[in-house]
Amino acid sequence: MEILDYAFMQRALLAAVLVGITAPAVGIYLVQRRQALMGDGIGHVAMTGVGLGFLLSWSPVWMATLISVVGAVLMELIRWYGKTRGDIALAMLFYGGMAGGVMFINLAPTGSNANLTSYLFGSLSTVSQSDVTAICLLAAFVVLVTLGLRRQLFAVSQDEEFARVTGLPVRALNLLTAITAAVTVTVAMRVVGLLLVSALMVVPVAAAQQLSRSFAATFAIAVAIGVTVTISGTVTSYYQDVPPGATIVLLTIAAFILTTALATPLARRRARAAAAAQAAGDPAECVIPASRAGEGKVGV
Repeated sequence: MEILDYAFMQRALLAAVLVGITAPAVGIYLVQRRQALMGDGIGHVAMTGVGLGFLLSWSPVWMATLISVVGAVLMELIRWYGKTRGDIALAMLFYGGMAGGVMFINLAPTGSNANLTSYLFGSLSTVSQSDVTAICLLAAFVVLVTLGLRRQLFAVSQDEEFARVTGLPVRALNLLTAITAAVTVTVAMRVVGLLLVSALMVVPVAAAQQLSRSFAATFAIAVAIGVTVTISGTVTSYYQDVPPGATIVLLTIAAFILTTALATPLARRRARAAAAAQAAGDPAECVIPASRAGEGKVGV
């Protein structure tokens, strides 16, 4: 294929695959916790890290990772202790992060608004070999956490009080989830962009929930959708000369619409099967009640 003859596209496609895996892998826990917009907030904070990277002549990806992790920890602390003033503190954190990024990158000798735009909305041609190395290392961390601790993270995401009673370190796991989300944002920013990464963390999960109620199946379908749309969006961006981040997000929304259309007749068949089973005196299949289907909860 012609597209693979170019080194920058090889790097972009590799980064796209890793983003397609990691974003939904973390997003499923955020959706369970009803923190779907957490990625968006971390993306605002990460802008300060990008600006500092240019100002200090250090890798913007690693600096954004550091600042994002600090911001994610602060978000969790505000959630625990903020109470009535928590939303105001979060707003200041988010908008302060955005303003700091713009300020630092304009103070940097080699920085410009064009540099910042590539991080805000993604850019295929600017993914360097050092970026790919950083993305691979960060993606490995995300996969290890989301798969290795899936039972513990799922338990905490479903019911913190129950998880605490069973002896799980709830606060430590909440912090780990926040840190993993921060790392995922920096993994995705070179392909999707900081302002659009939250969509890739949430929408594939929402699409997968239309087709499955079990956690394992939802996880697998969401990752499959994530990889498909990131690769398709990257290839489309190359051939049509359109922004990669916007293309990927629009394809993700299209996938959600498609799965919703497919799920409607599937839900009707399940309802008829359940009614037939009840009429025959058999126990109905155990599923999530329809009243809770839209709450983002899935069962194991």
